[in-house]
Amino acid sequence: MEYSDIKSLYDNSIRKILSVNTEFKRYLYPMINWNNRLIGIKGVRGVGKTTLVLQHIKENFKELEAVLYVSLDDLWFASHSVMDLVDYHVTHGGTHIFMDEIHRHDHWQTLIKNIYDRYDDLYVVYTGSSMLELDAKEGDLSRRLRAYELYGMSFREFLWFEGVTQLQPVPLVELLQDHLHLAVDLTSKVKILPLFEKYLRCGYYPYYAEEGDGFLQRLQGTVRQVLESDLPAVEDVSFATIQKIKKMLMILAQRVPQTPKMNELYAQLETGRDQGLKMLNLLDRAGLVSLLSTEAKSLKQLSKPDKIYLGNPNLMNCLSSNVDTGTLRETFFNNQLRMNHSTVLPLKGDFLVDGKWLFEVGGKSKDFSQIKDEPDSFLALDGMEFGHGNRIPLWMFGLLY
Repeated sequence: MEYSDIKSLYDNSIRKILSVNTEFKRYLYPMINWNNRLIGIKGVRGVGKTTLVLQHIKENFKELEAVLYVSLDDLWFASHSVMDLVDYHVTHGGTHIFMDEIHRHDHWQTLIKNIYDRYDDLYVVYTGSSMLELDAKEGDLSRRLRAYELYGMSFREFLWFEGVTQLQPVPLVELLQDHLHLAVDLTSKVKILPLFEKYLRCGYYPYYAEEGDGFLQRLQGTVRQVLESDLPAVEDVSFATIQKIKKMLMILAQRVPQTPKMNELYAQLETGRDQGLKMLNLLDRAGLVSLLSTEAKSLKQLSKPDKIYLGNPNLMNCLSSNVDTGTLRETFFNNQLRMNHSTVLPLKGDFLVDGKWLFEVGGKSKDFSQIKDEPDSFLALDGMEFGHGNRIPLWMFGLLY
């Protein structure tokens, strides 16, 4: 392979590195041990994986010739080998390679394993779809890999991204115990409720800032890319199945949350139970829906969920023609808690978190009648700047990460 064959890749790599903005960094950035020789970062499309790795390169490498960033959905790879590119990079002084969209490569685990084993001095970072799962049958990476997952922006990150304030994440225990002081301090400086409303409309995906009024259209495009491009790259699914998954998503978007009547849903999709559950699971892994089960069920099992939400509040505005306020609140709470905590559907209330804290989500007039006398119970209430006792403003649960 000659330099002329890959010049366009190196030029594009340098161009992207130099142009990335490093002022705002996602929560995951300082948590990554970049000294590991093999790092994998997966996440929902559009949450900022590419920006994160480009920021790292820009801030830590003076000699850009030793670094190569490539996206495997580049048309260059339609007629060229990834291994040939890696070999050229290493033999010409390259020490680090960053591979985006790794799921676009067939047998990606085998590819990564071969690169790792063949080039002892090469550092490899890859990013890919949130649907990626390690398969022990194909190139065992578990002993080599340091894996991370990037979620969409929290409300805390949104406040920083908007230039309002920089806050450190607040642990849930601290939030439950000291929410009043935290809220009074913040609301004395900013009008928090209009910002929270904006976050619910568009703040989960960092690219909202560059889209303006076109954000929802861009998000619809993101959803299509996930279903039409990322999904078949990760799973062996037919075109007909993808069409059914699209239809399932749109049906659910008009109904969530609910205790689903799965047989009716399967009938509408002209599919059986097993296939229907697999499609639901794929939507969950893609971050487009969130499946909630009772304590007795494992979320990893392919079993009927007890409640279904969309993956985040922005998707509600994108996919639903009639956004219900109560559903929007619950979707936000579920989304912000599920990154670092377990959420299940309790017998009373809306969410049981980590098996011990019971939450009811609603407007500021909601009372404890539905979870009366339940230990460790709290109300997460919308429309209020600060709370009292076990009544906590809903927006504050966006400060957890």
